[in-house]
Amino acid sequence: MSRLVVLTAAEQVAAHLRGELLRGTWSGLMPGGDRLAAELGIGRDTVEAALRMLEEGGLLVNQGRRRGRLIAPLTDATPTRRIRVVVLPYESMDRGLDYIVELRHGLSDAGHSVHYSPKSLTELGMDLGRVARMVEHTEADAWVVIAGSREVLEWFAAQGKPAFAVFGRRRGLRIASVGPDKPPAMAAATRTLLGLGHSRIVLLVRQMRRLPKPGAVEQAFLDTLAEHGISPGPYHLPDWVDHAEGYHARLQSLFRHTPPTALIVDEVALFTAAQQFIGSKGLRVPEDVSLVSTDYDTSFEWCRPRISHIRWDTRPVVKRVVRWANHISRGKEDFRQTLTPAEFVEGGTIGPV
Repeated sequence: MSRLVVLTAAEQVAAHLRGELLRGTWSGLMPGGDRLAAELGIGRDTVEAALRMLEEGGLLVNQGRRRGRLIAPLTDATPTRRIRVVVLPYESMDRGLDYIVELRHGLSDAGHSVHYSPKSLTELGMDLGRVARMVEHTEADAWVVIAGSREVLEWFAAQGKPAFAVFGRRRGLRIASVGPDKPPAMAAATRTLLGLGHSRIVLLVRQMRRLPKPGAVEQAFLDTLAEHGISPGPYHLPDWVDHAEGYHARLQSLFRHTPPTALIVDEVALFTAAQQFIGSKGLRVPEDVSLVSTDYDTSFEWCRPRISHIRWDTRPVVKRVVRWANHISRGKEDFRQTLTPAEFVEGGTIGPV
């Protein structure tokens, strides 16, 4: 059973007003907050909050104080019906990630019903049979798949049911998608470390990013090493069993004989685990080991020294998914694949060898 999503009073009012707008109940100027509050029998503050949601969703245009809100003309990005969108996360804990929370609010503000899948991809073991059974027994008009493997995304692309890939091995598939353009940022991070004298640089990523062949970001890392005269191999992009015990076993083996002088770690959770492991060994960052995260987290703002990381703006990602959902609500096909800019932000967790 998927989680119950409880709408606030303002969200319920926004959904009602959105339906009236799409039915053409009003034209030109939107009725004011006082009139709507009286007609609906609710507080003016609740109505104003709902109207602001409709502004953010592009249905209303704020013309300033005392001028009323203009009703925006319908476009091909305007939803015509409320659809049920199910988000399939990579891990259950991903539901609390900032961009997924923003995504859920963005879809809700656009008038859609948003739910999480009963199980995450890791809980399903990326097993196509288990994924197919869950999809079959889950009510959904459209799916948003977070960080899906190539096999999982190929399966969704072949089903005919609307699906959107956020990250994951989606390139070349007939499936709408969005993700940050990380290869140039990864190359910049690697060049920075090489310029500081590092050669024993290790990139730690999940199995689906390494197999059956390295992804675009991982390949950019390997290519940059090769360009600087280092023959990349399993040491630089090591294999490990995709669970916490397997990850820590790999960290133990890395630091047993020829410890890396720099780690680039994919995902904030894995970065935090690596940071904790290094501290438990009595090693210092960056004096003994330089650290780079391939993602950003708001917790980094509290870290001193500041974390070196790859940063990308979540807003274009959320807007792209919402626009796609609106297209689906109008019966319009949308398979466009989009990349958003990413940049390497040098912090105090890297230094010379």
